Amino acid sequence: MSNAIAANAGARETGVQRPLGWASILIAIVLAAPIVVVVGHVFLPSQGTWNHLAATVLPEYVGTTVIVLLGVAIGVNAIGIFAAWFVAWFRFPGRGFLEWALILPLAMPAYVMAYAYTDFLQFAGPVQSMLRDVTGWQAREYWFPEVRSTSGAIAMFSFVLYPYVYLIARAAFLEQSMSLIEAGRQMGRGVWGTFFSVGLPLARPAVAAGTSLALMETLADFGTVSYFAVNTFTAGIYRAWYSMGDQVAAAQLAALLLGVVAVLVFVEHWNRGRARYYNVASQPMSRPHVLSGWRAWVVMVLCAIPPLLGFLLPAGILGQVVWTETEPLLTTRFYRLIGNSLFLAGVTAVAAVALAAVLAYSARVVKHREVAVANRIAGLGYAVPGAVIAVGILVPVTRFDNLVAHWAEAQFGIKLGLLFTGGIAALVYAYLVRFLAVALQTVEAGLTKVRPSMEDAARVLGLTPAQTLARVHVPILRGTLLTAGLMVFVDVMKELPATFAMRPFNFDTLAVQAYNMAKDERLPEAAAASLVIVAVGSVPLIVLSRAIARTRGGSGSGGGQAAAK
Repeated sequence: MSNAIAANAGARETGVQRPLGWASILIAIVLAAPIVVVVGHVFLPSQGTWNHLAATVLPEYVGTTVIVLLGVAIGVNAIGIFAAWFVAWFRFPGRGFLEWALILPLAMPAYVMAYAYTDFLQFAGPVQSMLRDVTGWQAREYWFPEVRSTSGAIAMFSFVLYPYVYLIARAAFLEQSMSLIEAGRQMGRGVWGTFFSVGLPLARPAVAAGTSLALMETLADFGTVSYFAVNTFTAGIYRAWYSMGDQVAAAQLAALLLGVVAVLVFVEHWNRGRARYYNVASQPMSRPHVLSGWRAWVVMVLCAIPPLLGFLLPAGILGQVVWTETEPLLTTRFYRLIGNSLFLAGVTAVAAVALAAVLAYSARVVKHREVAVANRIAGLGYAVPGAVIAVGILVPVTRFDNLVAHWAEAQFGIKLGLLFTGGIAALVYAYLVRFLAVALQTVEAGLTKVRPSMEDAARVLGLTPAQTLARVHVPILRGTLLTAGLMVFVDVMKELPATFAMRPFNFDTLAVQAYNMAKDERLPEAAAASLVIVAVGSVPLIVLSRAIARTRGGSGSGGGQAAAK
């Protein structure tokens, strides 16, 4: 009888697996369509704009983008690796606070940080004004670094994006065997020698993964490079689209940018494949070295500088600007901007979690290669800059909108307007292409904790996979689904490139408001919008970082060892 029940369950499973599999493949096709459109435009003739760009500004786009990427790679590694090493290997005053505070700059969008530091460091700002008051210097009698420059953009990106390297490198350092570290020290190597010969090589794949994430975020940025007048690929895409009116040239620039992203992804995977360092010991690090005296205070200061410069100082600058503003900032329009941002983020978060649940669950129950490939394709969007996605959606959807509008007016005399690009549908679509991977990876990780025997029991009781997902998995994964939705919500609140390009007429968000006001040198209005974005992004990061600090590896409990030499 048990064989008969199993056979019936298998038959039902086979019958319902097909719709789940096709749903996954359809979702992947829809999400990959903008990328296909961008790549396809490489072979289309432009209006002559491409030849003009290639002969004039394209070399500058390439050179500047490479310089920014190299600078950010050096910056995020210098900050992230050493902060992770100090927190994982040593015990010093304030370590428990700093190990989670070092994550906070992720809540600060780079373009928001750029607005704050521009006001802080410009000629009329408090720093240079105080310098002139103290020294008596006048204009042109002293040199001061220009924040609105390529090096300034590199600094902004480095202090905002280093947590990608810090988080992954810290986990790698905590997993390293204490016996290997002690072996290095017994061979006469000091703390630094052990780090460079043992610790860092073992963490190399993790560092490469974190660096690639930071570089992809750098490529995706539009607000910072545009505000600083740094000519990168992203700025060039918007210039070709809006200033020159050539969609094909914009798509071809987007395709080049997509190629740069593909190279970064390939290099990261190649680096993992060629790694020759393995951690084969079983005892993870659980006893950090105790620092004392001046060494402890030096390490504490070094670890405090990144969150100070990457979060606390810019947030304080923006808060001070808002506090001292005499004109009312909390207007009806400002509340409408908050409502628009929350609505877009909420709709996208719900849709992303729902699609991620379907994709992750179908990959779990439908054991076909096509479904697994579909999931990977659906997750590729996070590596694609928002500007590329915007071009890939706007080019075909705008043409489709115009065709439908002309057809309806010619056939029925009805003026439909723009059905998709005239509303938020295309914008939410762009968000899903960009951020579905965030929800998908979170849901997939949560599903691994659900035992397959629970699904077998549900099928024996006559539940379909859809009913099993709703009655069994969703209650168990409630916390995971909430986390996934919260992460997507925060990402949408901060997103600028796709929003700036695809928002409907007279429909702005806090991110667009911050960019437009800063561009017009109206910093109080930009600061108010920026502070709301930072506040919304800080809440989940604080929860996440405190949870990380409570983990066994991060607690650093256990007896301390002798002070480092």
